Amino acid sequence: MSGRTAEGGSTEVRAPRGHRAVVTDAGAALPVAPPTAGPVAILPAGGATALHEEAVAAAGGTVAPLGPDTAGLVWLDPRDPAGLADALDAAPSVGWVQLPFAGVDAFASLIASHGDRVLFTSAKGAYAEPVAEHALALTLGTLRVLQKRARARSWATEPEGVSLYGRHVVVIGAGGIAQEYIRLLAPFEVSVTVVRRSADPVPGANRTVTTDALDEVLPDADVVMIAAAMTSGTSKLFGRRQFALMKPSARLVNIARGGLVDTDALVDALRDGSIAAAALDVTDPEPLPDGHPLWDEPGAIITPHQADTPEMVAPLLAERVRRNAAAFLGGAGTGFVGVVDPAAGY
Repeated sequence: MSGRTAEGGSTEVRAPRGHRAVVTDAGAALPVAPPTAGPVAILPAGGATALHEEAVAAAGGTVAPLGPDTAGLVWLDPRDPAGLADALDAAPSVGWVQLPFAGVDAFASLIASHGDRVLFTSAKGAYAEPVAEHALALTLGTLRVLQKRARARSWATEPEGVSLYGRHVVVIGAGGIAQEYIRLLAPFEVSVTVVRRSADPVPGANRTVTTDALDEVLPDADVVMIAAAMTSGTSKLFGRRQFALMKPSARLVNIARGGLVDTDALVDALRDGSIAAAALDVTDPEPLPDGHPLWDEPGAIITPHQADTPEMVAPLLAERVRRNAAAFLGGAGTGFVGVVDPAAGY
């Protein structure tokens, strides 16, 4: 039986008799029990939209309230892992859960504890276009010192700003958002280095290095864009040492998870000139409290985790639901997108 990864590669895997097998982005083969004839539930009920229901119907399934015969579950609340745990306890026949975001760190322990009987899929890659677009906007904003211009109350006379053309951009991560960001960078004729778990080439990148080489590529970076998954191994990936290695003219952009960056170290790096600017759609803590030093830091641009809005993502999530519902209800074990590896945490 052949499982297909979200990046399009296929790997030959074996599953127990009566089970299917899928392959995660991290390369793990997960056995998946065949679906029951039960319906798909969409929770929380208040978050369900006609788009989600139509997606399940288009996949050949039916939508019904959560019950003992529920086969699949579309979970729409990214901030309520306890609620999902209660739902799985109430519906032990659930064999597939679709999560609403690419980042699943809030559900990591739940996925680890239920991964032997439930296939979890995320939205990784589904929102690549709007998030990458926002990352590019933040990149250009910091290079053109818009963080200072937006706060100005008088006409500036000192020329400032840097062109993106011909710069060296380091991209942390190689998922859908990172790949779309690299595609958007192409007209600027930049040099791109990707930092990821493996050294496998990434389309559009000039080179790819593994995560243990991060410190080696930082000194030459004009822009560092973080689009990596948040796991126990990537927590505070950027700290004082990394900022000290960067150029004083370098810009940091983070559209992944706030916890990937040591916030105190970032504030200090901006204040002492270790880096020129930071553009953040995510922070740690989040929401960023009123009065936090980052709000007043002239080198910071902060957007409130809105690289994608509900209006942007609703049709994209609906399409992800349709594809994965079809894969689950079809029983072939192929076609799943965004499969989460319980061990890797993404």
